[in-house]
Amino acid sequence: MKPFLTAEWRRLILLTYDVEPFLLEEYLPKGLELDLYKGRAFVSFVAFDFMETRIKGLKIPFHVNFPEVNLRFYVRHTDEDGNIKRGVVFIREFVPKACISTIANRFYNEHYSTIKMSSDYEIEEDQLTILHRLKKDGIEHELKFVLDNKPYFPKEDTTEHFFKEHEWGFGQSKSGKISMYRVEHPVWRVYPLKTRFELDIHFDKLYGENWAVLNGKLPYNILVAEGSEIKVFPNGTI
Repeated sequence: MKPFLTAEWRRLILLTYDVEPFLLEEYLPKGLELDLYKGRAFVSFVAFDFMETRIKGLKIPFHVNFPEVNLRFYVRHTDEDGNIKRGVVFIREFVPKACISTIANRFYNEHYSTIKMSSDYEIEEDQLTILHRLKKDGIEHELKFVLDNKPYFPKEDTTEHFFKEHEWGFGQSKSGKISMYRVEHPVWRVYPLKTRFELDIHFDKLYGENWAVLNGKLPYNILVAEGSEIKVFPNGTI
């Protein structure tokens, strides 16, 4: 089977927060269950760069390299034979390209929105600086991280490995069934965090009043993954 999307996902910032499960109920497709970690439910705010993007092998002019920011949570599906697939469901995905939003929403029933946003990074000797800026409804948001440019592989039993390695993406089709797709990439290295980071994100302005609980909250886990080339394969509905 050929992938419907190939790209590079680079410099992925994941800010993960523990939340009350009831916050996720309206986004949880029927037939899936929350994938708890240490008995708790989590969402991750993720910012990264899409690069060398191709849809069914084709590059869309001016839509090849762009940033994305999303809010996702963790789920699992158990089939009738007891096989478990662990993955994520997206609450909302933001990109600066209207064409990307249109394709994703119309053909794959995703939850993309187009807003003004930008990303940048700088490497100085052994230091990596990453900057993301967003603007929605006149409200500006920004996150900036300064990292040691010495990525390493965390062990499989670590918190970092749990939150960054998920093979499956789930959603809900227009007919109400569970939609699913598989993401293929090598295991990602992560960057050691320095003490310096700046976070000015108004979650309620991006995702609605229910998410004001994340404003000013200390993340349960912070990680920045190096990223890699990726392939996304369709897998139909359940």
